[in-house]
Amino acid sequence: MALAVVNYPTLSEADFAWIQSFREAHDPLYFHVVDPHFTVIFPTEEIPEQTLIDHVRAHAKASRAFDVVFRCAILGDPDFQGHAHAFLVPDEGFSDIVRLHDRLYTGPLASELRLDLPFVPHMGVANTPRPESCKTLIDQINAEPFEIRGRFETLDVIGYDGETVWTIEQFLLRGSSDSEA
Repeated sequence: MALAVVNYPTLSEADFAWIQSFREAHDPLYFHVVDPHFTVIFPTEEIPEQTLIDHVRAHAKASRAFDVVFRCAILGDPDFQGHAHAFLVPDEGFSDIVRLHDRLYTGPLASELRLDLPFVPHMGVANTPRPESCKTLIDQINAEPFEIRGRFETLDVIGYDGETVWTIEQFLLRGSSDSEA
């Protein structure tokens, strides 16, 4: 079983419904596996579960919640699992996610940091076997101005067995709607 850390951003009902409707039509790899999310720590089988939980807990206590705002889609990895991917990338909150990612990849996770791939905070919304088809979907999303506002308030330590994702433990960031400032 692999462990990872994700954030399920707090979104309006309308934005969540739009994202899920688009994903249902265009995200055959992940729609039925996981809700819209940011991956902050990528799946690993090298870190003991309790070590990861303790590490994430400490960083969650020291990190503040923040807003994210999406206004565009981009082409992500053009060949991950034989598919090209469409990503919503936040205009606002981008640097906060990068800094949180970098802080988490310290201590027991330092050896897990991949330096061969740039980290681009994103929410996957589509994938296709051909990059050209995926780019068409991206152009469709970007054809009209849009703005999806959300809030990054939690870190979920998740398990992934290749077919199913489940939350092992969730941590609130400081200043989230359910935590004390």
